[in-house]
Amino acid sequence: MRFYRSINRIQAMTFDLDDTLYDNSMIVERAEDEIIKTLRQHEQLKNITLSDLHTEKQQVLALNPEIYHDVVIWRIETIKSLLLKMGVSTFKIDDIVQQSMACFNFWRHKMQISESTHRLLATLASKIPLAVITNGNVDIHKIGLSDYFQFSLRGGADGRSKPFPEIFNLAVNKLAVPAKHVLHIGDNLLTDVNGAVNNGLLACWINIYGQDIYHLGDARCLPHIEINHLSELDNLL
Repeated sequence: MRFYRSINRIQAMTFDLDDTLYDNSMIVERAEDEIIKTLRQHEQLKNITLSDLHTEKQQVLALNPEIYHDVVIWRIETIKSLLLKMGVSTFKIDDIVQQSMACFNFWRHKMQISESTHRLLATLASKIPLAVITNGNVDIHKIGLSDYFQFSLRGGADGRSKPFPEIFNLAVNKLAVPAKHVLHIGDNLLTDVNGAVNNGLLACWINIYGQDIYHLGDARCLPHIEINHLSELDNLL
């Protein structure tokens, strides 16, 4: 554990999800591969590729730059747009989109949460209120983490995504704890660390790859605390 700034007494914690509470590597990639398999079941889409999906995603973003705040809507609109360009009947599009999103959500939530993470969250939750602030689409109820958190906020559904103020402010208001006493934990230096610091929260960077923050281009500011393992959080209370 490394301290870069002095900290106030921690009265609540908010957590990022992906690559903070679990290893997210290859989970999204697997889910997208399964979407492609699902789409290929339709005659007009039998030659569709993952590259086609990614290209369309960027084109949808170019037409609607704010859509990235909600990854669920962004994915839905990407699939719709791709289907239209592939000449799929408008009468079939909603059903194919629902089928594709159901497939994606199934594989998106197919993950293992370590017992050590469960134990840590249970311990922390017995001491202070915990909450989730995520830019992704993982549902904590579907991965067995809901018992530890007061609530979960998601970019798009609950305001612009991190690092913008709305979602942090909403979390602070729901916790009813002053921002300066809320520690936000995440792996992303821009969305988590910069977002938390700029919005008055304490920031904890989980440095999962053992990198030197002083040599990282996406470091906009220093966190209050740097850790390499979640288990170190218990030492703060």
